[in-house]
Amino acid sequence: MPFDPAFTTSYLVAFMMGLVSSLHCIGMCGSIIGTLTLSLSPEIRNKKNLLLPFVFNYNFGRITSYTIAGALAGIIQSIATMQMGELHGHRLLQIFSAIIMASAGLYIAGWFPRFAYIEKVGTHFWKTIEPFGRKLIPVKNRTQAYLFGMVWGWLPCGLVYAALALAATAGDVEKSALTMLSFGLGTLPAVMGVGIMTGILTRLSRMQRFKQAIGLFMIMLALLAALPWLNPMAFTNHTSIH
Repeated sequence: MPFDPAFTTSYLVAFMMGLVSSLHCIGMCGSIIGTLTLSLSPEIRNKKNLLLPFVFNYNFGRITSYTIAGALAGIIQSIATMQMGELHGHRLLQIFSAIIMASAGLYIAGWFPRFAYIEKVGTHFWKTIEPFGRKLIPVKNRTQAYLFGMVWGWLPCGLVYAALALAATAGDVEKSALTMLSFGLGTLPAVMGVGIMTGILTRLSRMQRFKQAIGLFMIMLALLAALPWLNPMAFTNHTSIH
């Protein structure tokens, strides 16, 4: 069964990364949603059926920014591989992506705190756009909630950068964008659960063994990203017709 070079595990891996990393970042994401919630009128804030659409629009905006960032990563990947040669360049990007993801796993586990320094990469850009987010406070409608989410989707985050490194290996601009979309969707359960499961999520995020398990899982995902042929779905059954 020959390995299919067109196969990508990036969607599944990115989704799983989103699931596990959102528990680690629940404090930051929760505080942002808290800011959004407190800016709403009491009539909306005190009724979950009215509050939920605002929280959803915020997350929709955040994931939109992730998807745009993924497309940009795809463009950078195309330029980089053009310079280095498509196969050689793509392989180097896979290895680089795996290193970043493994480092993120070590960071979550508490074994590599210096990984947080990677967040300085986006600091300058964040300082430029962050004032636009503040201008949207107080949020008065769903459109503002969406725009608020789009701005805060660019908040410097090492785990988002790890997902972007994975997106850069997806193969083209469309796949890179879809990879970051998958990552964003993976973050939804925990982030949307803020206010409903906050106590449980907070307790889990503070348990050292739980964080270590999540970190080790991230390292396993890094191996899958670096060695996609380990996935049995990456092999094809068809035979070539000559």
